[in-house]
Amino acid sequence: MHETTVKPLPAKAFPVSWDQFHRDARALAWRLAASGPYDSIVCITRGGLVPAAIVARELDLRMIETVCIASYHSYDTQGGLKVIKGVDHVIAGTDGGKGVLVIDDLVDTGSTVRMVREMLPKAHFATVYAKPQGRPLVDTFVTEVSQDTWIYFPWDMGLAFQQPIRDGAAG
Repeated sequence: MHETTVKPLPAKAFPVSWDQFHRDARALAWRLAASGPYDSIVCITRGGLVPAAIVARELDLRMIETVCIASYHSYDTQGGLKVIKGVDHVIAGTDGGKGVLVIDDLVDTGSTVRMVREMLPKAHFATVYAKPQGRPLVDTFVTEVSQDTWIYFPWDMGLAFQQPIRDGAAG
């Protein structure tokens, strides 16, 4: 018989369901509606893909571009940044990204946002979640969590048993 072990969540874990993420991404779109107009969206892959799709629908934006930057190299460590694909020159334009909305799921330390802001200095940067170190680098966000909290996004999780708080699970 094969036994499966489940790695416990860190003490400050913030698991986000698909429903919660959808609500939070729509809340982000609501906030962004008043700060536009925007001509296009640049989503930071991979985490920015899902919120960018939701925001694009809500704001009726059809021009969607990606900037591909690798920063998290395992689920719990952050490595150096690597630009895999830059922003298309048609989107970046000659005006520093004015009218461009940059979307990501999370700003953590801000290193990824800094790199993209160098490419698009006049763009509006928005994330669903923000940690204190990165929060000053984005223009709009929905929810702030502590720096030592690990957010478990719905695309990173499968269905699994959740230990009750009364049994010692961290909130």
